[in-house]
Amino acid sequence: MTDVARLAGVSLKTVSRVVNNVPTVDPELAERVLAAVSELGFRRNDMARNLRAGSTSATVGLLIEDLANPFYAGIAAAAAQYALEHDTMLITASSEEDAERERALLLEMCQRRVDGLLVVPAADADHVYLRPEIERGIPVVFLDRPPRNLLADTVLIDNAAGARQAVERLVAAGHERIGVISDWLSISTMADRLAAAEQALEQAGVPYRADLVKYGLHTVPDAQAAVARMLDGPEPPTAIFALNNRLTLGALGALNGRTEPVELVGFDEFETAGFVPWRLTVVSYDVREIGRMGAELLFRRIAGDRSRPRKVVVPTELAVRSAG
Repeated sequence: MTDVARLAGVSLKTVSRVVNNVPTVDPELAERVLAAVSELGFRRNDMARNLRAGSTSATVGLLIEDLANPFYAGIAAAAAQYALEHDTMLITASSEEDAERERALLLEMCQRRVDGLLVVPAADADHVYLRPEIERGIPVVFLDRPPRNLLADTVLIDNAAGARQAVERLVAAGHERIGVISDWLSISTMADRLAAAEQALEQAGVPYRADLVKYGLHTVPDAQAAVARMLDGPEPPTAIFALNNRLTLGALGALNGRTEPVELVGFDEFETAGFVPWRLTVVSYDVREIGRMGAELLFRRIAGDRSRPRKVVVPTELAVRSAG
């Protein structure tokens, strides 16, 4: 503003009145100020202005695990739309499943004085470090996974019910050799889904087969290699249950080119599911609802809601995406 005032040949107060749209400024002076603003590329710092005025920054932060994953993109899109409807900017970042990166990014957002945080927590993260930020007035809502060592609002998928539905579907279809592939078990959703799947198999009287249960598969190639080894074994599975969309894609890669019929159920939707040449069923839910409900909870907190933290569960259902 000092540079603008110097170039326009006016006082700093005049510049302030022009950029804040005070209508009583002399038109000739206002024109000179606006010309200087344009020449210098000046932009008002709304965050600093709001802080001086004691109001909010009109920004919220969203931390997700992987920006490239359609699951997280759906959450981000819904949260961004809700924020836009409330005249708020959403700042999005990715932790890449790294607890230290998560901590650094969230604390940086707090330093930038965001009004609140939406967080998909990284595996192995301990969230006690956010307690001082919450005590200072920054509300936090966790999405998809619960926080560790912190009491806060959480929006979760009904992981156990979805996994049970998947296994019961395969057992009802007559499958007895069911392969189950999971991501890292340090991710709470994976641990919940695998535990429910194993329990459903036990309740159905299907013998536990350690050679048909694989976990620690974090990428599409990991899942593809694991399923290929299962299929090449002496007693290959007749069905596969993949516990997230990346693993489903890996299973599809392993099935490609094989002639033996293998039924596949995957947890999570993905865009090309309808084009799969094998029978494919997915555990489906409204992913955008996770982002929308999380944003709704957060904005209630920002508006002053001090009730006890809530847990909201998004229901699941089985959906046939390709009949093969």
